[in-house]
Amino acid sequence: MKLTSKQKTALIGVGGLGVAEPTGADDDAFTDEQPKKEDIMKGKGESIPLLDTLNSYGEYGVFQLVGHGKRTSEQCGTFFHFQGCLRTDLHGINTLDGKNYSGKVFVRRIHHWCHKPSCPVCYKSGWAVRQAHNIDLRCEEASKKYGQVEHIICSVPTKDYGLKFQSLRQKAVKVLKKRGVIGGCLIFHAFRYSIKKQWYWSPHFHVLGYILGGYGQCRHCKRKGNCLKGCGGFDDRNYWEGYKKDGWVVKVLGERKSAFGTAWYQLNHSSYDKTKKRFHISTWFGVCSYRKLKVTPKKRKELCPICQHELIDIKYVGGACVVKHKDDPDYCRDSFENYLDKHGHVRWIEAPKWRMKASGNSERATTTIDECSQMNLEQKTSS
Repeated sequence: MKLTSKQKTALIGVGGLGVAEPTGADDDAFTDEQPKKEDIMKGKGESIPLLDTLNSYGEYGVFQLVGHGKRTSEQCGTFFHFQGCLRTDLHGINTLDGKNYSGKVFVRRIHHWCHKPSCPVCYKSGWAVRQAHNIDLRCEEASKKYGQVEHIICSVPTKDYGLKFQSLRQKAVKVLKKRGVIGGCLIFHAFRYSIKKQWYWSPHFHVLGYILGGYGQCRHCKRKGNCLKGCGGFDDRNYWEGYKKDGWVVKVLGERKSAFGTAWYQLNHSSYDKTKKRFHISTWFGVCSYRKLKVTPKKRKELCPICQHELIDIKYVGGACVVKHKDDPDYCRDSFENYLDKHGHVRWIEAPKWRMKASGNSERATTTIDECSQMNLEQKTSS
């Protein structure tokens, strides 16, 4: 296969030739982000900018970028209720950032999410977060047996663009196993992003997987970028036994800081078949398949960042309006609020359990952002 000068600059060296990234060399700046879990959960995780409107770059054939379907319900993204920690007696300690939250209640705002990848409101904060948690849980268990998880990109050559998705996925698994990737999670991307081209058609798979023998030999090799044929490392197998024969580009990226962050980032610009009611964007193969790797689901406990006690459902009974709408410029998912107002009246209480069961939660959003602003203005004026 003859390489252009642009492709040669994207070589990952093996024997001075390396492996080219012919269809995605210009989007490396957006390929390997690993946002912190804390930032993602607070809604501050950075991701690739999505299209404002659908066009020929946002969909190709039956495939579409996540988050570009129809809003599932009017409730999507709306405020649901408060969770928090009322143990103010345990919050009077100095944190690493030098702050003291004595007399403060930890408050978390919970919203409605439909958990559908097509929903433009819920795909990033709802669906992608839940899927990333599931991927992180299985990778955590698999790492106990198979070592360090790696982020791998498996790019489809143009000669295989005509394959149906199921055949394409099966071939991707075969290609990965041939190179020594024994199992992992496949996340399908139908498009790539670059600053010049924006979104363009270039099918590939992002893999959180496990390499037989690990990747340390190649990652820390002194001859990285100029590997000799026959050394037995992954890059050796990848180029001489893989790319030279099948044309598939398989690329291992940097060491993982967070499997959760990697999964979330790749999920929020993945693709799905819009003609299918249930399309699995993330799938498992090899030693990580559901048949071979059994993982007991764990119920996630939401904990107070100060005292580490489990959060409970709480209710606001104060006078001033608390910001709870995501569109409000002052919105913050997590905050510390005063337990008492200036008159010594309690502002936060535990939500009654019987009322929670009867109506879901009594703290549904009933006021608009403008109404909240007006109420807070009146409160300041009166004081």
